[in-house]
Amino acid sequence: MDIKIHKSLIQSHQSRIKITGSKSESNRLLLLRALYPNINIDNISNSDDSTLMQEALCSISEVIDIHHAGTAMRFLTAYFSIQDGRETILTGSKRMKERPIAVLVEALQSLGADIAYLENEGYPPLKINGKQLTRNKVQLRADVSSQYISALLLIGSRLENGIELTLNGKVTSVPYIKMTLRLLDEIDVENTFIDNVITVNPKASKVESKTWVVESDWSSASYFYSIVAMSPVGTSIELSSYKKESLQGDSVLAEIYRVFDVETTFVNNSIILNKIAQTDSKSSISLDLSNAPDIAQTIAVTAFGLGLECNLSGLHTLKIKETDRLEALKTELTKLGAKITVTDYSLSLLSSDKINSNIEIETYNDHRMAMAFAPLALRVPIIIKEANVVSKSYPDFWTDLKHLGFQLNN
Repeated sequence: MDIKIHKSLIQSHQSRIKITGSKSESNRLLLLRALYPNINIDNISNSDDSTLMQEALCSISEVIDIHHAGTAMRFLTAYFSIQDGRETILTGSKRMKERPIAVLVEALQSLGADIAYLENEGYPPLKINGKQLTRNKVQLRADVSSQYISALLLIGSRLENGIELTLNGKVTSVPYIKMTLRLLDEIDVENTFIDNVITVNPKASKVESKTWVVESDWSSASYFYSIVAMSPVGTSIELSSYKKESLQGDSVLAEIYRVFDVETTFVNNSIILNKIAQTDSKSSISLDLSNAPDIAQTIAVTAFGLGLECNLSGLHTLKIKETDRLEALKTELTKLGAKITVTDYSLSLLSSDKINSNIEIETYNDHRMAMAFAPLALRVPIIIKEANVVSKSYPDFWTDLKHLGFQLNN
């Protein structure tokens, strides 16, 4: 399904949107609930990723297909490796079979896991023979995806001797690691993060009954920050449900979007985004997004829509996402008239006051490509190809845009 989007009708008034629970938080809690059934979860993400994660954890099938769900692939690789006596084939989509997983597999194998590649070395699908793991020391490069690290930490408390994970080099995506450790704290799993060494102590199978309410997804909020940034002064959108002391690294949006003259106000369990001034086209933005790479696409498109120079670094993990997000951004922004260069870890965008209209944006099976480019309809009509890809993380996205006044035509 392709969607053509026309300029929104929102003008200087407040709209309210309720966003589903964080995918990152939901998937961590779903894995912990599988390990400790006394955990109850409210406001679970309704994303495809979290739905697939739930189905996989409840399935008794030998073959588990997680399609495009990268977080599920990594977390479930660790989970099934400790299911003593169970054999599992873990597979996914064509793109998933192109996404490397050797870093995690080798770490688990060093702990004693029995995992084999069924097609290409270093890539899914995997054959996993679950067993008890007694070794507890493992090392990883510190700049790998935080999902590899979190996958190991989440199962650490169910290993006979816990886990001691040493990260070699400069640690990136620290907020996502801290999210995992904070959730372990909540179920009284003892852990420490000192220098580059993380330890998780072993814990018995039972924990006290607890209900966790998942905070709404900050990554999903980014698209509304972009909308407000490109809207007239006085435009306001209220989003729920959010916490000022968030576990999510992407909550840095509230600070970043000040440069786009978007003010964030926390009221009860909501945030209110206000466009407080016209953004100076001579402004520029330079950011290291090592700790929040998932919002890079949104920020780059916002800067382009406002005609600003933009330099983003710390983007090395974007090469192995649903698509190579750096090359995808370069291709699609260039079609729109942008002057952009990318490396394996950075993006540089020159200021420009021209945007080509009625351009078809390819989404590459990547939900964030579809949603990051949608706000540009505030500047010119734009066509989003395969628009239903948003269901991966935010199934209600197009409905919420209609609520704001965007005109959508299939």
